[in-house]
Amino acid sequence: MKDTFTIRILYAIRFFSSLIPAYVIERLYWEERGMTIQMVVYTEIIYALTIVLLEVPTGVLADRWSRKKMIVLSALLGCAEFLLLVFATEFWHFAVVVFLAGISHSAMSGSENALLYDTLKLQGKEASFEKLLGRLNAIHFLSAMLAALSGSLLASRFGLELNYWISLGSALIALLLSLWIVEPPTTGSENPEADTIPLQHYITVPLHFFKVNPGVSLMLLSGMVTGTAIGFIDEFWQLYAARLSMPVIYFGSISAALMVLRLPGNILAHHLLKRFSYRTILSGVMSVVTLGFLYAAMSKDILGLLAMLVICLFSGIIEPLAAGYLHHRIESTMRATTDSFQSLGENAIHILAGLGFGYFSTQYDVFGGYGFIAILCGLFLIVFLASANKIKH
Repeated sequence: MKDTFTIRILYAIRFFSSLIPAYVIERLYWEERGMTIQMVVYTEIIYALTIVLLEVPTGVLADRWSRKKMIVLSALLGCAEFLLLVFATEFWHFAVVVFLAGISHSAMSGSENALLYDTLKLQGKEASFEKLLGRLNAIHFLSAMLAALSGSLLASRFGLELNYWISLGSALIALLLSLWIVEPPTTGSENPEADTIPLQHYITVPLHFFKVNPGVSLMLLSGMVTGTAIGFIDEFWQLYAARLSMPVIYFGSISAALMVLRLPGNILAHHLLKRFSYRTILSGVMSVVTLGFLYAAMSKDILGLLAMLVICLFSGIIEPLAAGYLHHRIESTMRATTDSFQSLGENAIHILAGLGFGYFSTQYDVFGGYGFIAILCGLFLIVFLASANKIKH
């Protein structure tokens, strides 16, 4: 019963931590407070650098200390972010916020997936990991969609700041729920084996694992590149729509569509594996993502937004597949740490991609930035097709 309760609590935490109406008008709010595209890119780099530096240490803490405590820390910092944003007016204010957001992300990353997998493993249901992770992501998208629809309506009637106060309330509920998590006895401080593992092994063992399993590395790299690319849709589609002179009241519907279209991929990913190989699925998704970004960069009209919708429809497949491929092959004692390497890699790529996106956006507005992402995805697609035989079904 405790195991089922923990999974339900994870669902509830994901719901309220995603019920953030501030996100639908985030770029407009930041721009209203004086943040240019280049300045936003700088904060994105700060965020990514923070994660790169802290991702593995927080993963080690989750494995040795407590996954529950890391999730609680993440929720607490999430509350601090929105409180600070209400009063933010200078670049350094936003820089502090994204620094805290990076710590929050690092604390949650790896901990949530590891807690879910080991809870299922205790029940002998670890084969259902992709299914339940997809369901967890579906809850995230449905909650975020509700927040986007209500957020755009609220912003059009009451201004942008109210959304941040409501988001703070939702983050507080997520914090309270995180205190109710019951950790499996095989994880964190409950596991006597954790204290006997030398600290350096948390780095050397995962690195050796990736070295001797190139298929896993390629799978994770596909998730990193796709995650980075989708991140630039999530962060900058509002500016793309604004350049098309689209009224703010429609932003909620666009944001909701961008999220709801990721639901089928997350929910059906484990079914697709029964009919297609990893190689076939991933090469198809990466092709669509590359062509979609290329079209969005070139069209500079409403069809460019439609291309982003198509990208989101296909990209939802990737995360459950990549996470499942990894977790079925790693040990519980280092599960959070090993999972954290994916987030570390994704944010390292995000830093490099952010520099290119920022440069081309400065030269050719946001359209040029998306053109750069299309080139990045195209280059990875070539590498993937040349190395796909390393992935085992």
